[in-house]
Amino acid sequence: MEYAFTTTAHAFKTTSHDGEPNTYHQAMQRSAEEKAKWHKAALDEIQSLIENRTFELVQLPPGQKAIGSRWVFKVKKNADGSVERYKARVVAQGFAQRPGFDYTETFAPTPKWPALRAILALAALEDLHLESVDISSAFLNGELEEEVYMHQPEGFVEKGNNWVWHLLKSIYGLKQAGRCWHKKLNEVFEKIGFRRITCEHSIWIYRRDDVRIVIPVFIDDMTIAAKSKAEIDRVKDDLRTHFKLRDLGPTSWLLGVEITRDRSKHTLHLSQRQYVLDLLERFNLSDCNSVTTPMDPGLKLTTAMSPTSAEDIEAMRCVPYLQAVGSLLYLATATRPDISYTVGVLARFSKNPGLQHWKAVKHLFRYLKGTLDHKLTYSPIPNSTELFTTFTDADHGGNPDNGRSTSGYVVKMGTGAISWCSRLQSIVALSTTEAEYVAATSAGQEILWLRNLFHELGYTISMPSTLFIDNCSALSVAKNPEHHGRMKHLDLRFYWLRNAVDKGTINIVHLRTDAMPADVLTKALGRVKVIEMVERLGLTKG
Repeated sequence: MEYAFTTTAHAFKTTSHDGEPNTYHQAMQRSAEEKAKWHKAALDEIQSLIENRTFELVQLPPGQKAIGSRWVFKVKKNADGSVERYKARVVAQGFAQRPGFDYTETFAPTPKWPALRAILALAALEDLHLESVDISSAFLNGELEEEVYMHQPEGFVEKGNNWVWHLLKSIYGLKQAGRCWHKKLNEVFEKIGFRRITCEHSIWIYRRDDVRIVIPVFIDDMTIAAKSKAEIDRVKDDLRTHFKLRDLGPTSWLLGVEITRDRSKHTLHLSQRQYVLDLLERFNLSDCNSVTTPMDPGLKLTTAMSPTSAEDIEAMRCVPYLQAVGSLLYLATATRPDISYTVGVLARFSKNPGLQHWKAVKHLFRYLKGTLDHKLTYSPIPNSTELFTTFTDADHGGNPDNGRSTSGYVVKMGTGAISWCSRLQSIVALSTTEAEYVAATSAGQEILWLRNLFHELGYTISMPSTLFIDNCSALSVAKNPEHHGRMKHLDLRFYWLRNAVDKGTINIVHLRTDAMPADVLTKALGRVKVIEMVERLGLTKG
């Protein structure tokens, strides 16, 4: 089917990011070579919508309102920063949708990073095949239940501006688009024999006899893990009967993370080196000198350092503090547990950051400059009897603004961390024992979730999961109702951990402080301790 259109160009005062155009008109103002690439990308998108029967061209019915549309242009890059392709997307302006009329439910799940890392760690330890598949124009496959009309996209207007698109299927930008796609994907997976696991709704598993295939899906990016390459090929063939696929082959790139493997040693590495380089360039710190700690161990950041005068507030207005901390947050979430505590502290001052806070951000960038080649590494530990082990720690009263303690925990599979957390506690702990016990309760919740996850993936965990604590008093309280005077005021929900220990689900073991990898998640450490803790977390140099 051919789509006839007349080209219209309307200039909008918008700013572009990373050199990419924000409107079709801007794309057509580029050099001849770049203009041709953007135009081809836009044509491919329109043709894809037509082939998918996403819309029908109609006149707007009386009493109906049409939402706006716009173009989103993106340069897709490879792991090394080279250009993979130019991509254009027609996006609905979903902010104009009316609840109850244009949409109802909008929730759509995505897999959590701990679940993704757990599957990657399993692939390393068990030498599973890992392959990636991208669903082309995934959201366009979702069946739209509501009556939604949308204005035609800039540059591709047919029959005049009084004609609109009646959307038959979901499209990017609609509030319910993600939910429609997830529902469609689940229907297809069930048809070909997969089951969606209960504790993580974006992971599907196929189990029959000795065959186990695990597929985590982040929107339209699928990672297929299985023992046999033939099993993976069969799944791809089944999916091709329902969707248009881009077969990406062996997994080497996942959500901005580079994946490398040495299958002979059962080793898998996760790296965001290029992401860090891009951040350093973006914030003009490419030539900065490196430091050896994420945060100066003698520094205590407080709200008193925030600007109070109108002059100081104005001076900080042009400092990209929020953008920097937000970018660092993704790094801390995906592959760099060593910076989680620092990023968590910096995020506390996002509302009104001061010069000292910004200096701490630049200090962290300098640390990243010196640790560019750090990779999160998963490999087997000889004679290990547990699928995963957990470590927890707390810094009592570490926040000078409100006296709250910082909880930290890390879960390791083999040599590398698959889950970690550094977070202020919701209460003010009255003792170190209380702070450590509250932190252990949070770690225990993560343990139960991981046990459920692995159980649904087909792994039998018959023994209690080990939780290492470096505080003897907290260990005693977790096992027995000791230290009543210190703990009698605690909310009942915190006693859940003691019940888990009584049931034999969690086994709490003491670990000396100097061997506790969660220590780096609760406080700023010196150079020697940082190097030691980085190794314990599974971060290795390139």
